[in-house]
Amino acid sequence: MNRLTLISRFLAGAAVSAALVVSAPLTVAPAFAQAPAASVQGDLAGAVAALRAIGTMRADFVQTDRNGQRLRGVLTLKRPGKIRFQYEKGVPMLIVSDGSALSFIDYEVRQVQRWPIRNSPLGALLDPNRDVMRFGKLVPSGQPGVVSVEVRDKAHPEYGVITLVFIRKPGAPGGMELSSWASLDSQNTRTIVSLTNQQYGVAVPDNTFRFNDPRGATRR
Repeated sequence: MNRLTLISRFLAGAAVSAALVVSAPLTVAPAFAQAPAASVQGDLAGAVAALRAIGTMRADFVQTDRNGQRLRGVLTLKRPGKIRFQYEKGVPMLIVSDGSALSFIDYEVRQVQRWPIRNSPLGALLDPNRDVMRFGKLVPSGQPGVVSVEVRDKAHPEYGVITLVFIRKPGAPGGMELSSWASLDSQNTRTIVSLTNQQYGVAVPDNTFRFNDPRGATRR
């Protein structure tokens, strides 16, 4: 799989993850018939609350495709709506949202794909001011202290599905730490992103979410 395809598939997962941080509450779909409704809704609400408790975060990430190909980098997040995926040296790609638009920059071929949040297919997931209808449910993790949440936008099946994995951690905002997510695209291709070395409340200037436009000297 080429690098562009790998990152493009990751892009949808990144967008959904960012949306949970900045958007409206999830509509809850029941997940476990054997689990009390209050417990199911409580864990889901706790996971969403934990994400929204993050003001700023920086973490290392490893992105793995179904063939085991890996890309590494640093994720930086700042509410509301700002996120940056800076890939390791030698990968001339960047994914960044400045709070109003999501951009995918390929420095190797000098191309920029940019989606205004209100006008793009990803707008329903990134714009915190829109009434977004999304659905989330808990899925079995098989591990104590681990909460897995499956999220999909039923109105846009082409966005695929993302499963977010949280670990209960007293020191994390809201008592849960986002440790990984797996995105499944409309072609049933899975990409996994794992986070480590999460740091919260770090100073993050707004210019972190700008980029050098490879098409010219303009700085976005």
